[in-house]
Amino acid sequence: MLLEKLTNACGVSGNEGEIRSIILEELKGHVEDIRVDRMGNIVAKKHGHSNKPHVVVTAHMDEVGFMVKGIDSSGLIRFAPIGGIDSRILVSKVVLVGKDKIPGVIGAKAVHMTKQDERKKALTLNDLYIDIGCSSQKETEKFVSPGDYIAFDSKYTEFGRNRIKAKALDDRVGCDIIIDLMKKELPVNVTAMFTVQEEVGLRGAEVAAYQVDADLAIAIEGTTCSDVSDIEPHMQVTELDKGPAISIMDRTSIYNRNLVDSLVATAKANNIPWQYRKTAFGGNDAGRFHTAKGGTRCVSMAVPCRYIHSPVSVLSKDDYNNAKALLIKYLEKISEGGVL
Repeated sequence: MLLEKLTNACGVSGNEGEIRSIILEELKGHVEDIRVDRMGNIVAKKHGHSNKPHVVVTAHMDEVGFMVKGIDSSGLIRFAPIGGIDSRILVSKVVLVGKDKIPGVIGAKAVHMTKQDERKKALTLNDLYIDIGCSSQKETEKFVSPGDYIAFDSKYTEFGRNRIKAKALDDRVGCDIIIDLMKKELPVNVTAMFTVQEEVGLRGAEVAAYQVDADLAIAIEGTTCSDVSDIEPHMQVTELDKGPAISIMDRTSIYNRNLVDSLVATAKANNIPWQYRKTAFGGNDAGRFHTAKGGTRCVSMAVPCRYIHSPVSVLSKDDYNNAKALLIKYLEKISEGGVL
């Protein structure tokens, strides 16, 4: 399964080469033109309709992770975060360090060595280190250098009735959906953009958005799902098995309401489950597309994912498949006219 290949691969922000190679190979022979820009974004075009609208679909290739910032005298690695990561969930997690993917474990002072007041405080990144099994700085330096990237070591697994767990579902699920789309015969002109460095400030999208003129941009992402215990219903951003999540507004965009309503209408007309994304927190690449050049109208559709920005996220295969179905049905609706 392509999603398995994409999530098992490593692509921390600024180091998306492994993901880029997979996408370029997957799209070979399926698009009319494909290139990589100076930032590392992939731009792939499928334009076969001279009188039809031009739609951009975009997803980001990068994932959250870390970077080596130093090695102490005992050979333990000190590291810095890349993207938003909760340090409370990191102890004892397994990681891959550097281009050779050296296995390591995130560690901290053992609990029985801590003082009582220390046990009442959440660990910070400064309390943590990575152990790759070396006993001195000199030994570790044979394998690792400052500036090396660090990714979570977590494998794609299907479990339960319809669940998938993997790292980097934000936003490899979006990449997967767009790759699948670009392999089909499409009813409108489509440019697919797979961007870099979204997790550190939508940097790839800021460059990509200035390279295209489109009637509409659709951002496809994996988004927060909070349908777990002790969360009030109004704070549950999305829920698993309720369908793809359609955004009205987030931290970087207020979406065109007419287009949001048309996307909802498309889901209803085709009996595709859907839900609103019920928060204004977070953002995605639409935040750059809607302000670039003279402005581009945008909508955002997301697959709900529990535990994003962690070593293991969880999604519903039903939501994943319904997101694919809604995207193609929406492009068909656009091709019929009256939407843009």
